[in-house]
Amino acid sequence: MANTPRKTTEQNQQNQENEQNELPGPMAVLRAAQTQLAELTGMTAESVSSFERTEEGWLLEIEVLELARVPDTMSLLASYEVRLDPQGELTGYRRIRRYERGRSDPHKK
Repeated sequence: MANTPRKTTEQNQQNQENEQNELPGPMAVLRAAQTQLAELTGMTAESVSSFERTEEGWLLEIEVLELARVPDTMSLLASYEVRLDPQGELTGYRRIRRYERGRSDPHKK
């Protein structure tokens, strides 16, 4: 019986390691986020402009083509904040800005 607590502790550590090993890597999370956002919004995800792992999972900023125009520099893009759980499943998103492709952000000091 004296070995039981140690065995349980070792099993818990091994289970935690296995769970961490099963979590998707950054590239899988990026692809999953772009795909899920496109499916939900019906808009094309063009790029990921920021990406970080958080305590709750993942936080990304994805650039999306909202309205194609001619010339292409006049197309409307939007930045979406996308939240995912640790497994890479989308848990929420929101548009944080909208802009024309040909315009840069104003310089902020």
